[in-house]
Amino acid sequence: MDSRVVEQKLESLRRCLQRVQEKCPQDAARLARDLDAQDIVALNLTRAVQLCVDIGAHLIAARDAAAPGTMGEVFDALGREHLISADLALRMKRAVGFRNIAVHNYEAINWDIVFAICRYHLIDFRDFAGAVDALLPP
Repeated sequence: MDSRVVEQKLESLRRCLQRVQEKCPQDAARLARDLDAQDIVALNLTRAVQLCVDIGAHLIAARDAAAPGTMGEVFDALGREHLISADLALRMKRAVGFRNIAVHNYEAINWDIVFAICRYHLIDFRDFAGAVDALLPP
């Protein structure tokens, strides 16, 4: 595993999460009305998911494990390899579900759900980053 690559991706992930925190309005109704905030939040959440998938794929490849067929399967594989907990794998698979809606069906995004992700589920990404950090050499 190239620790430098993983560390750079983790830093990008942290920047995405910081942007989401900074730009998400105080309530879902404001988010539903603020097109600029919607763009910033949705883009950074989708980037965050993609970065986690990329990091996970990198970790799996370093283990010579079978390559996952989908983004969600990356987290299943990480769980099977005991690189993240089963609970975290499930939470990250849910994030992939959001990413797929945001990327493929932008006009149908439920901003109440996005707001809930911003307020209550950024911890999932932070937990993922912490689990990965624990795998890196000191």
